[in-house]
Amino acid sequence: MKKTCLLVLPLALTLAGCNGDEKKADELYRRAEASFAGGNYSQAKLQIDSIRSLYPKAFGARKAGIKLMQQVDLAEQRKTLAYLDSMMAVKKAALDSIVGNFVLEKDTAYQEVGNYFYPTQIVEKNIGRTFLRGQVSERGEMSITSIYCAGGNIHHTAVKVSVGDNFAQTPLSSDSYETTDLGRPVEKADYKLGNDGGVIAFIAANRDKKSMQLQFIGDRKYTTTMYANDIKAIAELSDLARILAGIEEIKKEKDEANLKIRFVTRKMQEGGTE
Repeated sequence: MKKTCLLVLPLALTLAGCNGDEKKADELYRRAEASFAGGNYSQAKLQIDSIRSLYPKAFGARKAGIKLMQQVDLAEQRKTLAYLDSMMAVKKAALDSIVGNFVLEKDTAYQEVGNYFYPTQIVEKNIGRTFLRGQVSERGEMSITSIYCAGGNIHHTAVKVSVGDNFAQTPLSSDSYETTDLGRPVEKADYKLGNDGGVIAFIAANRDKKSMQLQFIGDRKYTTTMYANDIKAIAELSDLARILAGIEEIKKEKDEANLKIRFVTRKMQEGGTE
């Protein structure tokens, strides 16, 4: 008789412990529900995670927590989409306010993405001119092209812009080429934003200047003056690039949010668990 009592006592203690964990887990779940209802999604997720880590055998609360977590994830992504939509409206309004200042060149027969130029820098107006030209793709990718045709090849692969003692210089271009126009040598080198040695940012920061020094660097150096029109062109193109790149980033984030919504919705419909 005593032996039987000794066996029953540990079992009773175990059952009491399990019941205690269930109650604590249920209480934590109710707190998670309240956090979710109050829009505190981060707190709700922490509380649901605590159920799984603190009370691994509270199966009822854990199962309910999984379903609640799916609702939280869905609500978070919908909130994210609403925010991204509002940001997109702001970006598009900013784009509409300045896009008319640029010329879009795009041949739909072979180009999926066109490029914006400043009107004073389009090709037709600059034949035979040595200068620095900017362009921005419809996706917000900006680059500058150094165009040298001042007579005699210098085989340039870099440029430097200066205002007084301050300057910025591109690294060696990975995309340079040479040709001729009516027998006259023409050299071009491209530098993408981010791999331009800060030249684009330097020009934008000095957009109020009437001129700056522009130096072509190759087998020898050629120095000329960059005047206000070209400074303005590149500075304003950098503004356009920032807006367009922001729009592309928002599109990417919206795609990711919609993908997560589809995934969570499918899991909910399947009755998915951990």
